[in-house]
Amino acid sequence: MKKLLLLTLIAMTTVSCEEKNPLLKEWDTPFGVPPFEEIKTEHYMPALKKAIAVQEKEIDQIVNCKEEPTFENTIAALDRSGRLLGKVMMVFGNNESIASTEEIRRLSTEMSPIVSNHSSNIMLNEKLFARIKAVYDKREELGLEPDQMRLTCETYKSFERNGSNLDAEGKAALREVNTKIDSLQTLFSQNLLNETAAWTLLIDNEEDLEGLSEDFIADAAARAAAAGSEGKWLVGLDNPSVMPFLQSSANRELRVKVLDAYSNRCNNNNECDNKDIVSEIIALKLKKAQIMGYETYADYALERKMAGNAESVYKLLDEVWQPSLAAARRELADIKQMAKEDGITTILPADWRYYAEKARQAKYSFDESAVMEYLQYDNVRDGIFYVANKLFGVTFTKLNDFPLPHPEAEAYECGLPSGATRGILYIDMFARPGQKSGGAWCTSYREHEVDAEGRNVPAVMSIVGNFTRPSENKPSLLTVDETETFFHEFGHAIAGLLSDVRYESLGNFVRDFVELPSQLNEHWAFEPEVLNVYAKHYITGEVIPMELVDKIKECKNYGVGFAETELVAAMYLDMDMYSMKEIPEHFDVLAYEAKCMESRGLIPEILPRYRVPYFLHIFSHGYDVGYYSYLWANVFECDAYEAFKETGDIFNPEVAKAYREQILARVNEDDAKVLYTNFRGFMPTAEPFLKSRGLK
Repeated sequence: MKKLLLLTLIAMTTVSCEEKNPLLKEWDTPFGVPPFEEIKTEHYMPALKKAIAVQEKEIDQIVNCKEEPTFENTIAALDRSGRLLGKVMMVFGNNESIASTEEIRRLSTEMSPIVSNHSSNIMLNEKLFARIKAVYDKREELGLEPDQMRLTCETYKSFERNGSNLDAEGKAALREVNTKIDSLQTLFSQNLLNETAAWTLLIDNEEDLEGLSEDFIADAAARAAAAGSEGKWLVGLDNPSVMPFLQSSANRELRVKVLDAYSNRCNNNNECDNKDIVSEIIALKLKKAQIMGYETYADYALERKMAGNAESVYKLLDEVWQPSLAAARRELADIKQMAKEDGITTILPADWRYYAEKARQAKYSFDESAVMEYLQYDNVRDGIFYVANKLFGVTFTKLNDFPLPHPEAEAYECGLPSGATRGILYIDMFARPGQKSGGAWCTSYREHEVDAEGRNVPAVMSIVGNFTRPSENKPSLLTVDETETFFHEFGHAIAGLLSDVRYESLGNFVRDFVELPSQLNEHWAFEPEVLNVYAKHYITGEVIPMELVDKIKECKNYGVGFAETELVAAMYLDMDMYSMKEIPEHFDVLAYEAKCMESRGLIPEILPRYRVPYFLHIFSHGYDVGYYSYLWANVFECDAYEAFKETGDIFNPEVAKAYREQILARVNEDDAKVLYTNFRGFMPTAEPFLKSRGLK
């Protein structure tokens, strides 16, 4: 009796805890967004365990179904499973990126192997795979609709590529490798976040501020005051701080000091050093590929991407590398001439941005600070909304008193011409060093989905950045590059909002096609028609003068040599490391990096955009053997924009409709090459891209 009473109390307590856990409840918030203010750190682990248990039950129901395997009771049922787990992990993962704490990072380390093991349990479930294979084998006889056929094939191939056809020994080895990789990738990311936040340069001599803009100095003063050093100036390693400093600071000694700290992050033989972690990740991924029967990890990773194989990737990189390097050498000649006036004869990497900006100003009389006065953050955002409205007829309405993932975020309702809600967009674009990951990205809290009753469920998208925040006396003013970044990330968001697939597993572009919507959206940023709408002086409201617009266009490609060279150098690094057939004992990743760059002829004045110890994209963010995707997408977006330009109307409604219906709405309902050909009529070459950059 006592035992029964105890078990009853335990069950009641468990139910009570679950009812109080906001991650496990049905969200009665507007549009079903997460109830962010209710969610505490202690809620995540119990929610994770419960969500895994729920999906395990869902999988058991599929596996133990007495009926013959069909698309609906196996493939579609699997696609519908794990909704609760996805909900929990979306909230946790996004919170980790925008509001990281030591407790969150510790929890991430604990959760990673649990999630990895659960994923392996599904992918290596023999009975589940047997049912999937049964449907796959008779797929031609089932009268499936095209998206159902695609989902069936993609599900089977996904299981196959994740070890379902391996013997027991192979499955055990693969499970162990996957768990180790996931844990190491989490540690890599946390080390970079900690190392980036830990280093600062405190300036206490006003003379050391020479060359820096008033806005930068004000931000540096605010950072110093927040750190308890009132009356001084603080420079950090986050991009809104480090890049303007390298471009504008007249103090060469400090530029060298800052770039040295930036380029040696996680390479300081301390607790945040990533070199051994990188070496182990590369070795583990090679082992994974070999377990799966591939010679290299690149072979394994590229098989299901648009490029298909390493040869196609290297062909594109080589096609862009030589003209980019030649352009960089021409830019170097200008830089040397400018530096010579300061008595400098040997150019260091820390000199490049500073003297390149001086050379650009000398050649084109271009003053970016003057342009920035017309690029007020709020206006740029509204200009982005204007473009989306002109292209797709959608509107964005700000939502007040609405649940927010962070107090600094904004929420907007995306509406259709019919008045229906298409989705919710969060925007969180200002830097929070030490809390927020670096760079800019687009993510989601809920992808577009179709529920069990066949109703569309609005997507909940979020774009995140690290722009300089407004000061007491001035709003946030964006650089040309930041403006393009804003348009870029919104391009991802609008793709998520306009996705119209009915099966969640088909709701993501393949990796080397995913950057098409974002990079295409950049094209509208500096079109005169668009600038006339949003580029207004932050004080006078005057529309940007045409002479400034002409200056932007005139010098648009100045510096493309540096930009493409540092970018492609990082792409070579990614491809070369993951194309290795064996990993030497005591693998020295920095020596390998140096050899890779030397063999390609990278000039010593330029560093790769990402050095190995802080190459987050390929060691934590899923772009392994995929960083080339940005360049791959460049080829497609330049050609796609030509489809608009050829009509003489950059907002041509017929082209916009075809782009939306054939690409954005369908996402992964067909092979990416088929989707693009349906839109354009042919596959593009690199020619339009090279011409657009002035490299041809």
